[in-house]
Amino acid sequence: MHSLTVSSLVFAFIFGGALAGMFLRRALPLEHLGADAKDTVRLAIGLIVTMTGLVLGMLVSSAKTYYDGQKNEVAVMSSQIILLDSMLAVYGPETKETRIEARRFVEDAVDRIWPKKGAGSFELKPKNNGESVYAQLSVLVPKNDVQATAKAQVASLTLELKKTYWLMFLESEQTSMSMPLLMVVTSWLIAIFVSFGMFAPSNSTVVATLIVCALAVSAAIFIIMEMYAPFSGILKISPAAVRDALSQMATNR
Repeated sequence: MHSLTVSSLVFAFIFGGALAGMFLRRALPLEHLGADAKDTVRLAIGLIVTMTGLVLGMLVSSAKTYYDGQKNEVAVMSSQIILLDSMLAVYGPETKETRIEARRFVEDAVDRIWPKKGAGSFELKPKNNGESVYAQLSVLVPKNDVQATAKAQVASLTLELKKTYWLMFLESEQTSMSMPLLMVVTSWLIAIFVSFGMFAPSNSTVVATLIVCALAVSAAIFIIMEMYAPFSGILKISPAAVRDALSQMATNR
């Protein structure tokens, strides 16, 4: 589900909880809203607030770790692309066609992960596995130790590049925000806001404050979900490093 939709629903539910609390304030007998009841509710809600803060912090930390990991893998991929082209250049002019195929392989990946405007949605799953690069590399016959070393390095870098690419895809398939955990946190937040509405005076200042608080919490959920989608949305990882590597491959032909 889209992060904006989820965060909007969270906002609606928790602010609805505040409104429900205000309704309960009017419906409950006065003895249910006395000082003793207020203190008891405050202690109970304080426990829920603590648990909610801990879980939200855990969710933010987990999402940030995943986002930084994907960003680091993009940087690793960029360095592997540059090294791959450099080793092909070291081998000699015999690798001209191989370098062209390697560039096509990288371009295909970049255009699907970071499609140009109007080109459709991104697709992280690899399709071009670089078989043509392997085929052309296999027919190269080294004439000296330098070419033999360069060929071995190219083969290793090609495998590492494919590994990094597939790792990005598999991690994205297996990592996402836990919906059951989100539902639990949302239910805790609703309980908290119900208590706010029950014991807060019904005036415009209080309502505006509750709206701001509900927006702040839903914005945190939005950011968490956006970090779990690092190749789309407002926190999309920049393709600048990979495109710079592509530009260098074109320059070095």
